[in-house]
Amino acid sequence: MEKLIEKYYRPRLPHIWCPGCGNGIVTSALMKAVDKLGLNQDKTVVVSGIGCSSRASGYLDFDTVHSAHGRALPVATGIKLAEPDLNVIVITGDGDATAIGGNHFIHAARRNINLTVIVYNNNIYGMTGGQYSPLTPVGSKATTAPYTTVERSFDLAELAKAAGATFVARGTAFHTQMLVDVMTQALSHDGFSIVEAITQCPISYGRQNKLGDAAGMMGWQRDHAVPVEAAKRLTPEQLEEKFLIGVLHKSEAPEYTKEYDKIIARAQKGAEKK
Repeated sequence: MEKLIEKYYRPRLPHIWCPGCGNGIVTSALMKAVDKLGLNQDKTVVVSGIGCSSRASGYLDFDTVHSAHGRALPVATGIKLAEPDLNVIVITGDGDATAIGGNHFIHAARRNINLTVIVYNNNIYGMTGGQYSPLTPVGSKATTAPYTTVERSFDLAELAKAAGATFVARGTAFHTQMLVDVMTQALSHDGFSIVEAITQCPISYGRQNKLGDAAGMMGWQRDHAVPVEAAKRLTPEQLEEKFLIGVLHKSEAPEYTKEYDKIIARAQKGAEKK
């Protein structure tokens, strides 16, 4: 781990994350996946939005962009279109990706542009005061829902799949090895790939909902997450109040930058004829 820190992290400690926050675990898993694939740091770009998780880009020793709130995906799309050979990774949170950035999310998935999106899902707007997000479970407390939320939350994996993402996976901060594995597969996939990383926020979310400390919240992840293969052997009753982890969807479709290159070639050919 010390070698990974020396190789992939900027010397910018101490970090801003609260004690017990799972964002460091998710970021570490991402760097292990990058290292496992041997991605060239000079050919890899990390783009983030605004929020607790999005601060991770500032700690990573790549070319990085800390963009505006909800705008990580259009910025990453522009980078990938300008330089298709780059590996472009997007770091975003549940609010950043699915609220103000929700429209960008569904259209990036629809285009099937070759980006890897890591959504740090801690169920809350942690950095800005504990407001509820589109991924906050119904019935949860938040500063903007002191009497609990009544809005149903998105199923992010199903949303991504329906919008056209060709690789969809989910992991947790507790199941770290699986998280590294699905991130490795996502980075290797030629198309829009997303990994939803369920992570704990013991301060802004846990305290309001009396979920215990970080260890207790990770215990909840352990007890409620079911690997996809194991779920096939369980009854619907046994899967109640559980969520699936692992690779949830994988398909093939034309990749956007490659299709766009064909448009450029046709346009250039037409111009030559004139």
